Amino acid sequence: MSQTILVADDETNITDVCRRYLEREGYVVLVANDGNQALQMWQAHHPNFVILDLMMPGLSGLQVCDEIRSQQDIPIIMLTARGDEPDRLLGLTMGADDYMTKPFSPRELVLRVKNILRRSQINPAAVKPSLTQTLVFQELTINAAQRRVCFNDKDIELTAKEFDVLYLLACHPNQVFSRNQLLGKIWDIDFEGDTTTVTVHIRRLREKIEPNPSEPRFIKTVWGIGYKFAERSLS
Repeated sequence: MSQTILVADDETNITDVCRRYLEREGYVVLVANDGNQALQMWQAHHPNFVILDLMMPGLSGLQVCDEIRSQQDIPIIMLTARGDEPDRLLGLTMGADDYMTKPFSPRELVLRVKNILRRSQINPAAVKPSLTQTLVFQELTINAAQRRVCFNDKDIELTAKEFDVLYLLACHPNQVFSRNQLLGKIWDIDFEGDTTTVTVHIRRLREKIEPNPSEPRFIKTVWGIGYKFAERSLS
């Protein structure tokens, strides 16, 4: 089955070129011309990949990216006419997988799409939990078989990557993982790359499972190194 890619940009020459090159590679391409339409199309069609312009009418690309990332871990590439370092970092901080500055080569865009999709398909479940293992940490329960997380008997909705990060850390209490180690184990990116996406996922996890995210009880930062899960299982 062909994979579906949503391209959102208010410049029709950009969307036309992206559509032509991506369809040539066998992808089904959806096009949105502003942020509101992009969000509606993502909700309606559940594409496998999203390419977002940073600045669009209505919702910005950053706002759309943030909304998608709060619910799903599909790959996202951000496009922008500005090449400033702060813009690149802002897009990556919001959870984008990659970043391209206009004008860009459509062939390079296709190559980046293929590489990101290949990584996600090679390692769709970087963490392979035991089907019978349930981890219990006081009020927090992590059910591996159901990929379900509860805090104080209330279900916590996590994306696939958020669950994988949490489960990996929780399976190795007090073991410190660097951001690059987490990139390699969860995202299958085996190089010294940009670790901002790890930081974003840790922040979102803390917002969801920590009673006080500013003073985390479960996921601790080990300054200069990475993160560790601070409590041992009761089971």
